Amino acid sequence: MAEEVLRLLVLGAHPDDAEYHAGGLATLYRGLGHTVKFVSVTDGSAGHHQTPPFDLARIRRAEAEAAARVIGATSETWSFPDGRLETGLDVRERIIREIRSFSPDLVLTHRTCDYHPDHRAVGQAVQDASYMVTVPHIVPEVPALRKDPVVAYMCDLFTRPAPLRGDVVIDVGDSWETIVDMFACHESQVFQWLPYNQGVLDSVPRDANERRAWLREWFAQHIRPRAERFRRELIATYGEKRGAAVEFAEAYEISEYAAPLDAGGRKRLFPFVP
Repeated sequence: MAEEVLRLLVLGAHPDDAEYHAGGLATLYRGLGHTVKFVSVTDGSAGHHQTPPFDLARIRRAEAEAAARVIGATSETWSFPDGRLETGLDVRERIIREIRSFSPDLVLTHRTCDYHPDHRAVGQAVQDASYMVTVPHIVPEVPALRKDPVVAYMCDLFTRPAPLRGDVVIDVGDSWETIVDMFACHESQVFQWLPYNQGVLDSVPRDANERRAWLREWFAQHIRPRAERFRRELIATYGEKRGAAVEFAEAYEISEYAAPLDAGGRKRLFPFVP
């Protein structure tokens, strides 16, 4: 148990983004007794081929809450419409309120160059909110912070206009089964919508145990490329032997628009990284 209790806020666009992109870091934080909160900025109502949006939003909120409970985190799903998120003042000010009220030490979010417009919108809104959380006359009903938290961009493999910089790389192999357990809670996504969207719905088993094994392999195929992409950084962090053997990794780029991460802050926020 950590002596200082840190506060981690994950601001994702959809109810499963936190687990997919940052499930390992969240698991490590909870293992040390830190406080973790997952926020989905949209209601998740667009992510299905059959279930009506109103019903889907309710289902996905419950799935997100179940996933967070796996590690003892909390979850909140906002009501901005899935697939139609824009970086307006309403989104920015909601994020300012959340950062101020939760007072996180570390915020995770998407980059502004991502395949999904909702991801890009959340990343831009967090960037726009980063300085404003310290300005008292902006959203004056919530007391301004005296300083920004550290903001980090969650891992992606996109290369245009620039690839993600692996400022912090983490071996999450020991947390892998827990990550899969969290992700499996998003049944409407991992066993229905995503397989349908990718043309592999017929391969999803009906048996619950077989379905988890199927998900484990499907998820691994999507996550393993992270370790290869950041192999050099993993070796620099963990040494040649361990770094070369890492199978599942998460990488984070520290935003230059919020608080910087110095050596002391790195040790404080990522104590499990050598």
